[in-house]
Amino acid sequence: MKILVTAKRVPDSESAIKVNPDGTGIIETGLKWIVNPFDEIAVEEALRIKEAQGSVEVVVASVGLAEAQEQLRTALAMGADRAILVTADKPDTTVVARILVKIIEKEKPDFVIMGKQATDDDSNEVGQMLAQMLGWPQATFVSKLTLSADKTSVTAAREVDGGTETLEVSLPAIITNDLRLNEPRYASLPGIMKARKKPLEQIDAGSLGVDLTPRTRVKKVTPPPVRAAGRMVESVDELIKVLQTEAKVL
Repeated sequence: MKILVTAKRVPDSESAIKVNPDGTGIIETGLKWIVNPFDEIAVEEALRIKEAQGSVEVVVASVGLAEAQEQLRTALAMGADRAILVTADKPDTTVVARILVKIIEKEKPDFVIMGKQATDDDSNEVGQMLAQMLGWPQATFVSKLTLSADKTSVTAAREVDGGTETLEVSLPAIITNDLRLNEPRYASLPGIMKARKKPLEQIDAGSLGVDLTPRTRVKKVTPPPVRAAGRMVESVDELIKVLQTEAKVL
């Protein structure tokens, strides 16, 4: 069995994000970069399936700048078997999906696990696009995943308004995970050492015969408005009065 997992390079959420003076994006100099947290959960789930099933190859893929090798090495240190990096200059979600289709057609995985969204653009689009382009079934926002005994399907629990929906999806399929699927492991020192020797294939996006024309364009990026300073009150009675007369929430 083979599982393909994605690992996008994103800014650390704890970094101080500043917008470019021209409003075209963020200032990337000095930022710390990490594996997209949703994708890190996807890597962890693939590794748990491998540990439970035995003969499973976990391949992690990323689309973006050459610097994403660092995030792929992190996934390899966690336990993935090999990695694929398709270099492309800031592709939009449509281009990423087109590229991943080519990788999936080449690798022929039994299924794909990926984060439901990336923490930089929050688009939540690539998984659904992939399922449509490939004609595969999909289960999105998955918080629990179980592989069938004959390895021909998965049972996926996903949180919906008012409860949990459970789906049985035949393989191959696209699975996008939510935060509550698992708690990712830390890469061990032996894992980090082994990751240096694991295969990491680098492919130029232009060699795949994919239309790299983006469908979306960022017109302007603006920082959030400055929050007003907090206000101290002297007593509970004063707090209630302010909430009633000024905030009007009581």
